[in-house]
Amino acid sequence: MNIDDLEWQSRNLGGYPPVLVNLLVEQGHVEQLVRAASRGAWSCARAAARQLCKTAEFERALGVLEPYVELGWEPARWAAADTVLQTGQVQQALDRVRPDDVRLASEHVCHDFAELLAKAGQVDEAIAVLTPHLDRSWLLSALVELTEGQNRDEQVLELLAPQAERARSARGEERWNLEASNAQDLQAQVLERTGRVEEAIRILGADISAGRFLVQNTLTAYAELLQRNGRMDELRELGTGQHAHVGLPYYARALEDHGQAEEAETVLRRFIATDEWDRYRWPLIELLGRQHRLEEAVEVGRPTFDYHDGCLLESVIHLLAEAGRFDDALAILDERDAAYIDEHPSWFHTNRIGLLGEAGRYEEALAYSAMLPADLYGLTPSTAWILEQAGRIEEALGLLRADADVAVWEAAALLVRHGRADEAIDSMPSIADLRAASQRG
Repeated sequence: MNIDDLEWQSRNLGGYPPVLVNLLVEQGHVEQLVRAASRGAWSCARAAARQLCKTAEFERALGVLEPYVELGWEPARWAAADTVLQTGQVQQALDRVRPDDVRLASEHVCHDFAELLAKAGQVDEAIAVLTPHLDRSWLLSALVELTEGQNRDEQVLELLAPQAERARSARGEERWNLEASNAQDLQAQVLERTGRVEEAIRILGADISAGRFLVQNTLTAYAELLQRNGRMDELRELGTGQHAHVGLPYYARALEDHGQAEEAETVLRRFIATDEWDRYRWPLIELLGRQHRLEEAVEVGRPTFDYHDGCLLESVIHLLAEAGRFDDALAILDERDAAYIDEHPSWFHTNRIGLLGEAGRYEEALAYSAMLPADLYGLTPSTAWILEQAGRIEEALGLLRADADVAVWEAAALLVRHGRADEAIDSMPSIADLRAASQRG
């Protein structure tokens, strides 16, 4: 294990990717995570430490992390500090990661240290660490997040106020690259959580009306604020006016939630009829789906199925699949012409295999798979999944292992799913070998 291997894992999600680690966690395979950690798998070490802390095995968690700490791996040092904090040793935890001079520390270090301070109950110190960096949107968000429920909202509002003023004036001054463009959204969020909903709506609504905001996220924040608080008049104005492209879906959903689904459908269809960009079809499709009117939902989406941008084909197919209408989804897929299939071969064929499998038509899926070019991207994992669903586990394993283009973790994940976690860990190459293989690829 060395720093280069660890950086490769972190940068590329290399080695043991989240899907495999999460599977081990979900199935309670802590010992296998510890084994993988001892082989240099950082994602497993971090997960193992978290799971051990949940059962108060703090010393063992620190033992898993310590080799990484000794190597100088910074994420391990922070994970170890968090573990020590959970033992109640607050000062020792903070001393493990305290910057020599917080004024000279990087923004990321300040964020992580502030987060640890907040966990330790030292909220004022956490705020002080973040305060010099509040011109950064992500650190402004962190301030709001780590102070929630800490009785510091008035102080947070004071810190947000100048940043919100800068955001309000940025468009008029053509400062399009203002970093803290989310300050107005966050100001409204904090006002709302203090119970000052009217003030939040009044201030943010005035900014929207006057065009004193920079990014679409501010419109979204306002729409969500109105929807949460049942403000139908303001939501109607937002949803049917110049900002309908953002507000209309929220207004329509609010109408539906208030028992006015028919009116929601009417207003969506009215906007669809005059919108050249087809921005409102998906909210209507979702509404029809919730009413189990799937045939109508398909017809709303159909005009977009051949678009390059804004195509709703995949979304409609997923909607049908979620409703168990696999044959209908297959029928729509099979309407595609040869030119479409030639342009999207992997997407088309792997989705067709998957839908056949979801419908329980395993033999038909395997026969279809056998007709396709062996080098089609995604074909091997798709076929292996069909074999797995059919209970042919060894065949699925053999297929995954025989294809050099398939990542080795896919076979390991299959083993874990079938109660063979030890075998899965044994089958994984060393981190150095995994890294070398990725570089050759």
